[in-house]
Amino acid sequence: MTTKPKIFIDGESGTTGLQIYSRLNQRDDIELVQIDPSKRKDTTERAKLINAVDLVILCLPDDAAREAVSLVSSTKVKILDASTAYRTAQGWVYGLPEMHPGQREKIASAQFVSNPGCYPTGFLISILPLMAKDLLPQNFPVTVNAVSGYSGGGKALIQKYDRFHQQQTEVTSLHPYGIYGLQFGHKHVKEMHQYSGLTSPPLFVPAVGDFEQGMLVQIPLPLWTLDNPPSGEVIYSAIADYYQGEKFVQVAPFKYPSVLRDGTFLDAMTVNGTNLVQVCVFANDTTHEALLVAQLDNLGKGASGAAVQNLNIMLGFPEELGL
Repeated sequence: MTTKPKIFIDGESGTTGLQIYSRLNQRDDIELVQIDPSKRKDTTERAKLINAVDLVILCLPDDAAREAVSLVSSTKVKILDASTAYRTAQGWVYGLPEMHPGQREKIASAQFVSNPGCYPTGFLISILPLMAKDLLPQNFPVTVNAVSGYSGGGKALIQKYDRFHQQQTEVTSLHPYGIYGLQFGHKHVKEMHQYSGLTSPPLFVPAVGDFEQGMLVQIPLPLWTLDNPPSGEVIYSAIADYYQGEKFVQVAPFKYPSVLRDGTFLDAMTVNGTNLVQVCVFANDTTHEALLVAQLDNLGKGASGAAVQNLNIMLGFPEELGL
């Protein structure tokens, strides 16, 4: 009988760690190794576990993730980091399998893989086909407007919203919707820029809404700025062709009214509970305007689902196992 691969989740008690654990704990083809809760901050014990298993998933703040990587001495253990610490670092493979042909093979053969951010996942899935088909120039000034459920802010923000809902008062310091990152330089911009092929980083404006899970990543395209603007149908076809056969990327039929609630609204929670990214294309060929929108679960394909998908690839399991 083949030995089951051993998995250690370093940071299991965090939002992403708990989600990953709940997904992996249902499986009988792997063995989850857990640390004694009293030794979670014991460097010697953590180093022992990290180097004794087949794969470690780091669900830690950036500095703690860097410390964990410094403890790696085995050349056999695979590391999957869910923080932002290594997403653009040399020697690390970016864990977005759908990004380019051959990316899965890179993930499968790598010792060190970085799990993508939730916002960059929606952004890159949407924009990469247009860059690959030269439908947008590399110097195109791209903006990204996005909203996430409050679970994307981790335990502290979840607790704030929970208290808000319990109080149910009009006088509160917490509001149901707000944009942030207004000093620019959001931590996700670097990976958006590096993997998009754009000359300049996109202008990114994130927001949080009063719903627990779900995400919309919007990329408005002022095509009238181009000498030969592509039609909406051309844009749609480029994206649909790029992801043909992909299990976890769906492209909504062009101008398909059923993606809109009441024929008007595009909801952030449409694909919650899945590992899907759904890309929608809206366009007006008369005014040469288009809008790309990615819908995803910020805790699914945006975090724990993507981690399980990468784990499967790294260990040679069917990619959709447990998803």
